[in-house]
Amino acid sequence: MKLQRINGLRATALGALAVSGALVLTACGSDNNSGEATSSTKPTAAAASDISCDGAKGQLLASGSSAQKNAMDLWVKNYMAACTGVEVNYKASSSGEGIVAFNQGTVGFAGSDSALKPEEVADSQKICAGGQGINLPMAGGPIAIGYHLEGVDSLVLDAPTLAKIFDTKIKNWDDKAIAALNPDVKLPNKPIQAFHRSEDSGTTQNLGKYLGKAAASDWKYEAEKKWPAPGGQAASGSSGVAAQVKQVDGSIGYFELSYATSQSISTVKVDTGAAAPVEATSDNASKAIAAAKIKGTGNDLALDLDYTTKADGAYPLVLVTYEIACDKGNKAETLGTVKSFLNYTASEAGQKVLSEAGYAPIPAEINAKVRAAVASLS
Repeated sequence: MKLQRINGLRATALGALAVSGALVLTACGSDNNSGEATSSTKPTAAAASDISCDGAKGQLLASGSSAQKNAMDLWVKNYMAACTGVEVNYKASSSGEGIVAFNQGTVGFAGSDSALKPEEVADSQKICAGGQGINLPMAGGPIAIGYHLEGVDSLVLDAPTLAKIFDTKIKNWDDKAIAALNPDVKLPNKPIQAFHRSEDSGTTQNLGKYLGKAAASDWKYEAEKKWPAPGGQAASGSSGVAAQVKQVDGSIGYFELSYATSQSISTVKVDTGAAAPVEATSDNASKAIAAAKIKGTGNDLALDLDYTTKADGAYPLVLVTYEIACDKGNKAETLGTVKSFLNYTASEAGQKVLSEAGYAPIPAEINAKVRAAVASLS
């Protein structure tokens, strides 16, 4: 699939979209009407011919990854415009919270920036009667390293330097390691303020995977959803980290690219050992994701990403957001809505929305398997 580099986002596509809520029926497990609705919009013109509403009805709650929030807002907007009378509520919280909610049976599907762990799959079997939770890769993109440093509008860092910054081993912006990577930049003698996620986050885990692979001698922590290193300051969600970086001179943090583009936050170019440092763009992330291998079995499509790639133009600090759904055991009253909505997000039209919003669509070969898996949900 040919992808187009996206340089910006329309602010109107990125705002929080309010939804009126009442009773929410879930696709897997017991009914539950708790949870704040954060993604919706009034129906507007949409390409209804691209969306099949067959079997869809009522209201559906989902939650999880905040990295995909901006994509989910657009998906929900288009879907609800085409499928009148159907309401989809996506609460952008965190990958960890989404998986917990899914395994408690309070959401129909969850968004996660990391695939389910074996113990989480085991827990899902209590909710998915006769089945289990599976990973459906639906959106990709770069984890941008955003920074705010007055007077510096271009910055190159590599994995070892990033590891030392986030581990508070490098404390000042004019450190010799940073200066060596930026010989033509006048770096200020200013303390570094690193921000990380306060809650369990798949974005945190993917950053940890990257640092653990690409800077193995400098990052000794396990890749977990909970931030592992001492020091730094915490903020809630990708939006919270981005807001802090936007406000604080001398700061650095990590979040999905759309949060950087929507707020005009400068992003780091990564020196991977390729011919030139690589910028965080959807096109460059797609080059890295295209090399991913499927490590799941059957309809579970968990991916194995190469965080150490040195291919020219391939941005290695990427994540893939999965929609977590029951392969079997979905509730009859919401199964049609889950399948209809996920069929749209995996469709050509749904994936096109990603590239228009600064995300990286799932490579065509993998996406064809996602569509087949969605069709088989029961």
